[in-house]
Amino acid sequence: MAVRLNPRAYEFAQRLVADRRVVLDERDDWSEHQPTTQEENAFIEEHGWAEYARWHLGIDDDADEDRKARYKFPYGDFKAVHRCAVLAAESRAGQRKYFDIERAVAHLHGMLDELLRVGAS
Repeated sequence: MAVRLNPRAYEFAQRLVADRRVVLDERDDWSEHQPTTQEENAFIEEHGWAEYARWHLGIDDDADEDRKARYKFPYGDFKAVHRCAVLAAESRAGQRKYFDIERAVAHLHGMLDELLRVGAS
């Protein structure tokens, strides 16, 4: 499996964070906050695969472009970046040794934590 960083998604995620389109939730919230299969399917039907791809930091080059299996490491709910999704992605990327994804997610994590720090001030 050839999983690599999706630079378009990474740039989009950084813009969303800079625009404060974020949910600063807790580490274990992703299981409750992640889109359902039905929500994913509806999003794909309405917006297409290219937009779906922008919400995933990883791409599996071995999978077809029109299959969900191609897109890895989701970071949001199609509206905002979720801190819990970023933390989950950071952990999984590190475990699987996807270093380019791990670095990108660590940067997003830092951006989100800065928003938390500034918001707490």
